Amino acid sequence: MTLFDQINNDIKAAMKAREKDKLIVLRDIKSKLLLAKTAAGASENLSPAEEVKLIQKLKKQRTDAAQIYKTQGREDLYAQETAEAAFLEPYLPQQLSDTELTAEVKAILEQVGAKSMADMGKSMGVASKQLAGKAEGRLIAAKVKELLATL
Repeated sequence: MTLFDQINNDIKAAMKAREKDKLIVLRDIKSKLLLAKTAAGASENLSPAEEVKLIQKLKKQRTDAAQIYKTQGREDLYAQETAEAAFLEPYLPQQLSDTELTAEVKAILEQVGAKSMADMGKSMGVASKQLAGKAEGRLIAAKVKELLATL
C-alpha cells in the first residue's frame, strides 16, 4: 500500500470516528501530495523519499509555528500546532536515538576518512544523504561537528 492510499484510508477512518483535528492534518497531507504529483515536471508517482521529505517539511512547519506561539504566550495555538505535528508522526520513519546517531555518524566519518574540522563539508554531504529522514539536519550537523572536534 502506498502512502497516498494509507492517507486516504486514514481520512475515511477519521471521518467515521469524527476526529476533526486529525482529519484536517490528513487532508493537508493529501493536498500537498497531490500538488507535488501534479507539479510541472513531476512524475505520476512520488518516490517514498520525496513523500517522507514532504511530510517532514509539514511537521517542521508545525513545530516552528508551535515554538513561535509558545514564545508569544499563545498556549491555545501552541497546543493545536503540537497536536497537529503529532498526527504526522506515524507517516515518518522512526527517528534515531542519540546513541544510534553517534554510531552512524562515526561510521560515516570513518568511511569518508575525515580527520579534522576541515572535512565538515564532505562529511555532512554524505551524512545528510545517508541519514535523510532518520534524523533532523541540525542534529546531524551538531553530531558531525561534535565528533570532528574530538578527532
